[in-house]
Amino acid sequence: MKKICHKVLLLTFLFVLLGMTSVLAENLGDRILKEGSRGQDVAQLQSRLNSLGFWSGKVDGIFGPMTKDAVMRFQKAKGLKVDGIVGPQTLRALGITSVSRAGIGRFSARDVDLLARLVYAESRGEPYIGQVAVAATVLNRVKSPLYPNTIPEVIFQKVNGLYQYCTVQDGQIYLTPNETARRAVQDAIGGWDPTGGAIGFYNPAKTTNAWVRSRPITTIIGNHIFYK
Repeated sequence: MKKICHKVLLLTFLFVLLGMTSVLAENLGDRILKEGSRGQDVAQLQSRLNSLGFWSGKVDGIFGPMTKDAVMRFQKAKGLKVDGIVGPQTLRALGITSVSRAGIGRFSARDVDLLARLVYAESRGEPYIGQVAVAATVLNRVKSPLYPNTIPEVIFQKVNGLYQYCTVQDGQIYLTPNETARRAVQDAIGGWDPTGGAIGFYNPAKTTNAWVRSRPITTIIGNHIFYK
């Protein structure tokens, strides 16, 4: 009888553990968030609110009163229903849509790590939103028919014998990225594109390339100009 009870308890523990793992693995937009929610998606929400100027406190994955207050201030600023609940309308205002979330699982751990390396190499001195923007331009190239369709191929692409990213050319791509760069990649893969669909960026103080300077500008973030 004791053995049966032990087995039941063990199975119950495993089911609970699996349930906790699935919650922690959520991406922003996969579920409705409200006070009391916990998980990776909450951390992504907090990071995004902080970068947008709606301070939600420490990025800890716990949806507490401070995070709820930040959500309400964001909702008020966007003319949404102010209820502190992150549902479809609030997600759309944050730039998260069901379409953009559809491809979240198609990138491998190696792809994500490589993109984080590029973000770190190219924009580690930029504001957080600028780091997300750099990641977004790479993903926009992956989606464009004018560029290769994988992250490694885009990052290591050569045109006329030259790499498209200076940090690949000079070896900075092999630096170890920090957690900020990794979060920025997660946010970009989750659907956040602060660039408005840009496929590239440059620092006007460091770039003399006539072609990139001739491209239509979508936005300017920090020291980078983003273009289509």
